[in-house]
Amino acid sequence: MPHPVDPVDLTWSLEQLEGVRWPGPPQDTTALVKAVHELRRRPIGDLRPDDLARLITQDVGLPWLLPLAVRHLRDTAPRQAAGGWYDDDLLYAVVTRGPRVWAQFPDLAHELQRAVETLVDLSRHVRGEVDAWKAMRRR
Repeated sequence: MPHPVDPVDLTWSLEQLEGVRWPGPPQDTTALVKAVHELRRRPIGDLRPDDLARLITQDVGLPWLLPLAVRHLRDTAPRQAAGGWYDDDLLYAVVTRGPRVWAQFPDLAHELQRAVETLVDLSRHVRGEVDAWKAMRRR
């Protein structure tokens, strides 16, 4: 998996960052596949948390999108701890990436670890995934 060049230009799309242009999706493909193809052409700085979650769960653009997602999760964690709503979809997408992914990004994993330690009142399902992710990191 390539590592992003720091700093990443947020006006660039995944296609530009990866240097790979995917052919258009087949006519009879799913809405998810069409959305992923479209999101790869959008500047990464314009991606919303739900866009990041969709791409990350498909393992698309992880070297560039995981840092953005972790930064978003880190920045929103204090508001959640103060009683606000938390974006479980993005958190789920991030913590369900496998050990090989996180082995390539130890600093990012440490940053995410600090953020998830502050979270309270997560759904039981997402809390289970967060706990599994933390256990995987201890191995």
